[in-house]
Amino acid sequence: MVRDRSLGYRIFDWVLYAILMTMALSCLLPFVHLLSKSFSNRQSVSADIVGLWPIGFNIENYAYIMGDRQFLSSFGVSTARVLLGVVLTLFITVITAYPLSRDRIHMPGRTAIKVLLLIGMLFSAGLIPSFLAIRNLGLYNNFLVLVIPGALSIFNVIVVMNFFRGIPAELEEAALLDGASHMDILFRVFIPVSLPVLATVTLFTAVGHWNAWFDGIVFLSKSESWPLQSFMYTVITSRMLEWQTSGIGMGAKDASQSAQSFMNATPQGLVAAMIFIASLPIMLVYPFLQRYFVTGLTIGSVKG
Repeated sequence: MVRDRSLGYRIFDWVLYAILMTMALSCLLPFVHLLSKSFSNRQSVSADIVGLWPIGFNIENYAYIMGDRQFLSSFGVSTARVLLGVVLTLFITVITAYPLSRDRIHMPGRTAIKVLLLIGMLFSAGLIPSFLAIRNLGLYNNFLVLVIPGALSIFNVIVVMNFFRGIPAELEEAALLDGASHMDILFRVFIPVSLPVLATVTLFTAVGHWNAWFDGIVFLSKSESWPLQSFMYTVITSRMLEWQTSGIGMGAKDASQSAQSFMNATPQGLVAAMIFIASLPIMLVYPFLQRYFVTGLTIGSVKG
């Protein structure tokens, strides 16, 4: 018979729940405020009186964004980057982790390769050597510069390698007795049973590519080729000033067109709407991969 928990344990549970609830609200409420601001009218946003609920509901911020070709182009670049980056990273990570995780595979220099990978994870050459290397490889102003340099993540390789080590050796032995090659074992035995760790790597990679902004600004000189986060960085840091002074430096015709385009939109509301739209894809994908997250990180993690 299970004995009732003591009063001290119950108090501890309630305190823990309260702390977790406070932390959850501290993450959620700013986002709710941002969403409310994106749906509020111009007067309320300008007066800074919007709380957790929209005031003077309007969708003109989103209508303005949907008509912004630069935003839509950057959104498409980020989407293509995530799709190609995830596929390429998964492929390279798997084919790198498999031979390093199986001691039965004859692979001279396995230890040296592991040491080099570890050094590469801890140290980098710096921005200037990286820029020179990118330019000499012909990747400057090339879409592939957003994908290829970060295709091999040492951290992901270590996670997948440790997961592979946790797979029973009997599965590999049975496949070898049936005449399977190592490629058959990898793609027909290991990958089907490695869904948790592959989903974890997919989540890490997708979020990393979607949120990356620095490489787009450094390695792509044309703003039309920027991913979404690079475009939003310039919006938040520089274009807000242009919006707030939209009539300064413009001709009468340009100023009137700008005022007509904005209507009920505001710089703060537009930025809030952009942030929400940029966050939406990750919020939609994360719930489907979250259940694999803990399993993918912990299975096999104690093995060296």
